[in-house]
Amino acid sequence: MRGATEPLLRVEGLTVNYPGGRAGWLGRERLLVHAVDDVSFTISQGETLGLVGETGSGKTTTGRAVLRRVPLTSGRIWFDGHDITEIGGRELRRLRARMQLVFQDPYASLNPRMTVGDIVAEPLVVHHAVQGRHELRERVRELLRLVGLPPDAASRYPMAFSGGQRQRIGIARALALRPDLVVADEPVSALDVSIRAQVVNLMQDLQEQLGLAYLFIAHDLAVVRHISHRVAIMYAGRIVELAGRDDIYERPLHPYTRALLSAVPIPDPATQRERRRVVLRGEIPSPIRPPAGCRFHTRCPLAEARCRVERPPLVERHPGHRVACWLA
Repeated sequence: MRGATEPLLRVEGLTVNYPGGRAGWLGRERLLVHAVDDVSFTISQGETLGLVGETGSGKTTTGRAVLRRVPLTSGRIWFDGHDITEIGGRELRRLRARMQLVFQDPYASLNPRMTVGDIVAEPLVVHHAVQGRHELRERVRELLRLVGLPPDAASRYPMAFSGGQRQRIGIARALALRPDLVVADEPVSALDVSIRAQVVNLMQDLQEQLGLAYLFIAHDLAVVRHISHRVAIMYAGRIVELAGRDDIYERPLHPYTRALLSAVPIPDPATQRERRRVVLRGEIPSPIRPPAGCRFHTRCPLAEARCRVERPPLVERHPGHRVACWLA
């Protein structure tokens, strides 16, 4: 077991590469997709770490690697004081009861041929977490009530519910085994704007009631600011800045973070006109052939010669504020 001051989750040097086919003369060159490269962070009990970045930055792969759903190329993962990097079989099965996933698409993540009651009950049945049909029904009713759905929802099918209600069903399923950590992979990006706040507020209420820790993956910076305690900014498979929520939004150090924040609209026309926009040119680099040095240098307006050849380490510039930039 971990000590009182140890984080619930600790990730060090996490790297995930995928086979990327072959290239070159007669296909002799084996290509690798560098999805995640040397990522390190911690999450404490009851804390939310927001993971932010563009599409293709490696956010989802990081979340799935933490849950041991994709193989690691290198790095170590500790959960509740135990090294879980290489566990498998029954031990991994037991672990997954404590680490659950909320999917991005509430329409695709629910089986349309199963009732809501069967969907929520499935983890309980698979892990033998209840005894008898009566206890199973009561537990399902309790979970539906916990996420704000009526008990009679158990007898209906997912098609009878809206997107926000379906995501509540997905959250109920994730909470069925009373996990300690929930990886939320863009859980509100597929929802209407008017519904997003309801789901985010629900997740915050559940965190307070149950002491949950969240790895909250998103690209909506406004949502991340609302729910997160700390924020990690990810670019091309690497974390480039990691700090408390207020430090990230009020005192960003990395040029990429500043660019992201400058794109967030402010609902005040006068203030919005006076803001300085940082417009990035070009595209996120290919994960098959990432650039040397700082991976952001191909788009960075401040890049120098050193940035093109030397990789900046993620170091602490201020208490609790880490950044990977030679110019920070």
